[in-house]
Amino acid sequence: MQITLAQMNPVVGDIDGNINKLKNVIDGIKPGATDLVVFPEMYLCGYPPRDLLNLPWFIDRLEESLDRIKEISFDRPDLGILFGTVRHSGKVTGKGLFNSALLIENGKLLFEQHKQLLPTYDVFDEQRYFDVSHSSQVYNYRGVKLGISICEDAWNDPDFEEKLRQVLTPDATPIYDRNPIAMLAHNNAELLINISASPYHLHKDQIRNERYAHHSRRWGVPLIFVGQVGANDDLIFDGRSMAFDKQGRIFAIAKAFEEDVITIDSAQTGSDDEYTGLPDMEALRRALVLGIQDYFRKCGFKTAIIGLSGGIDSALTTCLAVDAIGSENVRVITMPSQFSSTGSVDDSLQLARNLGIQCDIIPISDIFDQYVTSLKMPFEGLSSDVTEENIQARIRGNLLMAYANKYGGIVLATGNKSELAMGYCTLYGDMSGGLAVISDLPKMIVYELSRWYNDPNFQSSEIIPQAILDKAPSAELRSDQKDEDSLPPYPILDEILEMYLEKRLSPQQIVSSGFDSETVNQVIRTVDLNEYKRLQAAPGLRVTTKAFGTGWRMPIASKRS
Repeated sequence: MQITLAQMNPVVGDIDGNINKLKNVIDGIKPGATDLVVFPEMYLCGYPPRDLLNLPWFIDRLEESLDRIKEISFDRPDLGILFGTVRHSGKVTGKGLFNSALLIENGKLLFEQHKQLLPTYDVFDEQRYFDVSHSSQVYNYRGVKLGISICEDAWNDPDFEEKLRQVLTPDATPIYDRNPIAMLAHNNAELLINISASPYHLHKDQIRNERYAHHSRRWGVPLIFVGQVGANDDLIFDGRSMAFDKQGRIFAIAKAFEEDVITIDSAQTGSDDEYTGLPDMEALRRALVLGIQDYFRKCGFKTAIIGLSGGIDSALTTCLAVDAIGSENVRVITMPSQFSSTGSVDDSLQLARNLGIQCDIIPISDIFDQYVTSLKMPFEGLSSDVTEENIQARIRGNLLMAYANKYGGIVLATGNKSELAMGYCTLYGDMSGGLAVISDLPKMIVYELSRWYNDPNFQSSEIIPQAILDKAPSAELRSDQKDEDSLPPYPILDEILEMYLEKRLSPQQIVSSGFDSETVNQVIRTVDLNEYKRLQAAPGLRVTTKAFGTGWRMPIASKRS
């Protein structure tokens, strides 16, 4: 059977636009060239639609849109269309909706399969919206028994889950009480098709490939995975749709981080070559670039405003922004105070020259002095402390927001995950912005990705000045300040944070792995105390298995130890 994998980037809520894109894909296929065109999970409304699903009129529009797809298929009787959408479940109790895969041909709905496994861990909350289906049926389409499943339905195999828990978080995926893929195989499926909206994180492609290869190899049937690509809010979808033969070997794979349409023969065979994928840092770079691009495109933003401090975080954020929306759409400002080093300004200007962007210099010393003078009487007899440091950060945040207002842009916050975890950031200061680009990158990954920007295999010349890479991290809010005055060394801090945030280890377990107990307790206590800041942070692009944001729902007023 000839099958076309339509790896598309839908806009959440844009039903008409998504259908137009579907039609364009079908119009681009020559008559007789394929039997079936497959689109991702919940393609008609985009994933995740979140509380749009609580709007009755929105669900009605989704139902009504099926007529248009039937019309499109009526004009192309040579092929079937398989896609994801939302359906009324017809149940009196429960949510009343299914997450469904529909097969339409020649103007008729031939078959629908509803999702059985509804994830509620991390960024997923599908039981909030959908009812569980308990049925896995195969459908004989043009002489081939299709076993159709939806995303999480392929993510349950007790043996595989245990292996996954050893390398990821304890809640990487729950073990459900059924295995839809096994059910389809027992129903004599001859071809497995999984439509998906599977968010990216570092190393996700290897984990995903192993899982699908495991299914096809175990049941001895070919498997096709069609995934969403693009970014919606904090989630990034890497695409990389693929096809496996019945030995679990990949014989086709779509592009990473961009739309792609490929046609395969389901009877093809793969090779024994191991899947390699992109280098980790290149995959990470592309993910963040796509996250910025789609946030701007889907929200209607044009210009990025960034405060350049001369440090590594703002330098990396600026590089990613230029890659995403072009140098002509990025404007940076460096705002030195009396505590800023000459090198910070010079390094910022050099980075701007390397990237071909405009950099304005706005000194804030006079503004800061006016603040101090205004507060002299109420603060009389009190020594300078973090209060004055934060005033500087908030002055900079206000100036950046003024630029955004005046030039119709959006401020990109530049803080990293290590800082956000420890609250080493200022509310209404450096946390200001509409998107936090690197808020899910630990500091050491920030350095690793920044070095990738200067790698001769990636760039022909230096982009980030070496001085920025070499200098000790500093907020420069007081004389001779260094981050390590307030924080453990970043290599140690990042390891502790990974164990606590991503691997869910207790303080005692972290200490038993070889870390100093006082350091561990101080880090965890600080993380817990700064929940109130993170709740007010700009949305951040998720690239690890546990990001602050929709997948992190800790109470603010709590005591955890």
